[in-house]
Amino acid sequence: MSSLLQGVNLYLIGMMGVGKTTVGRLLAKQLAYGFVDTDDVIAQAAGKFINQIFDEEGEAAFRQLESDVLSQVCAFTKLTIATGGGIVLRRENWSYLHHGLIVWLDAPVEVIYSRLADDTTRPLLQDSDPQEKLRSLLEQRQPLYAQADIRIAIAQEETPEQIATRVIEAIPSVLKKPVSH
Repeated sequence: MSSLLQGVNLYLIGMMGVGKTTVGRLLAKQLAYGFVDTDDVIAQAAGKFINQIFDEEGEAAFRQLESDVLSQVCAFTKLTIATGGGIVLRRENWSYLHHGLIVWLDAPVEVIYSRLADDTTRPLLQDSDPQEKLRSLLEQRQPLYAQADIRIAIAQEETPEQIATRVIEAIPSVLKKPVSH
C-alpha cells in the first residue's frame, strides 16, 4: 500500500469527534507514515490549549493558525494528518489538502454527540443545545467535506481499527486513476 501511495500524504477531514486522531494514528502505523494532528501542532506553537485560543483570540485567529500549520505540513511526505473539523471552511486550505489524498470520516450527528457529550474542551460545543449545534455545523460543512477523495461512512459500533482498514481498502480505488484537482 505504501508503494502505491508513493509518499502522498493522507489528510483526514470530518467533524470533531469522528475519530480523525485515533484512526490517523492507526493508519500512520499501518502505512509506516508519520502522524500529525494539526490541533496538537497549533496548541504547541501557541503554547495554549485550542479552547484558550478560541476564548482569547477568537475563531478567526485560530483558523489562520490552522492554515499556517497546514501550509507547512503539506511540504512533507509520508504523513497521515488529522485536521480540525473546520479546516474545510477556508478556500486556501483546499489548495494544501489537494497535495495529498483527502479522506472524509463521516459519522452521523448522534454518534458524534454520544462521543463528545462529556468533552468540555470543544469550544464550538459550549452551547445551550450542543446536539443542535453539531447538526448545524455538519449541515454547513457537509458540501465541503463531500469534496474529499474518499468518504468513509462510520457506524456507531465500528472500531477505529475497522475504520482504518476500510480507509486502506478504499485507497487503491482512487489511486488507479490519475488524481486531477
